[in-house]
Amino acid sequence: MARGRHIPGPAKQQMGNNQKSGMLYTFFAYFLWGLFPIYWKMIEQVPAIEILAHRIFWSFIFMIILLAFLRKMGDLKTSIKEGVRHPRTPLLLLLASVLVSGNWFIYIWAVNNGHVIETSMGYYINPLVSILLGMIFLKEKLNRWQCLAFLLAACGVAIQTFSYEHIPWIAIGLALTFGFYGLVKKKVDIDAFIGLTFETFFVMPVALLYLLVIQVKGTASFATVSPALTILLIGTGVVTAIPLICFAQGARSISLTMIGFFQYLTPTMTLIMGIAFFKEPFTHVQLLSFAFIWLALIVFSVSGFLPKKKFHVEEVA
Repeated sequence: MARGRHIPGPAKQQMGNNQKSGMLYTFFAYFLWGLFPIYWKMIEQVPAIEILAHRIFWSFIFMIILLAFLRKMGDLKTSIKEGVRHPRTPLLLLLASVLVSGNWFIYIWAVNNGHVIETSMGYYINPLVSILLGMIFLKEKLNRWQCLAFLLAACGVAIQTFSYEHIPWIAIGLALTFGFYGLVKKKVDIDAFIGLTFETFFVMPVALLYLLVIQVKGTASFATVSPALTILLIGTGVVTAIPLICFAQGARSISLTMIGFFQYLTPTMTLIMGIAFFKEPFTHVQLLSFAFIWLALIVFSVSGFLPKKKFHVEEVA
């Protein structure tokens, strides 16, 4: 009797262990991202642009120390030489650094100005924006269920827009900047640690110049307000890098479907914090808007388990 390829017991156990560790790393990454509002609230007296500058600068410093510890400095030098010969990758990483810096600024500003719930909406929408960008720029095909999911999410955003007579620009800005960031990163084949180092390096000179200027002018918070605040500002680099590293480790061992499941942990935690801890108002209109977005995510998630061939858009007459 013909049988499928036999996987030895130790190898199967190793695969299971890798998947378990991958799940833990990925869960921990999204869990840490979900706690970010607490950290930014602890330094809310610092202007958002100054927090962003510290986050960029100290992330770069932390990544250099980490690369040295992991003995990856040789890989960094090789990547620099390769980038000089083939500038396409450095240019894409420069674009990625601008996009992620914009995303960080919007998020920090929003949290410290009482818009935690809207940031949650942004990261709920983000997977659907990524799907749309993939369709436009990577010619990926959507099935009818995925199209329905996108329309439901659009209805959720429209309800907010028409009800409050303003566009929820924080949510849309977060979703677009991170969506385009993911699109750019998809076109770059580089080690995650090296890539993050390059991304912070490209914007680090601007951040450092800004920090030096405000320090000279005497308007900086660093080393002038309190030792605790100074430590927290330095820590922005660590709290930025650690979840990214955990995500890079976890993504190697688990499926994209499983990653997609975990990614809703962050906005859910953020939404609960906004309502329960930061006492932001959550109106009936917002509930209706989120209901459309949650329904969109359910439809989108279920669509991954449906037969794709039967529902392709190009086959619908």
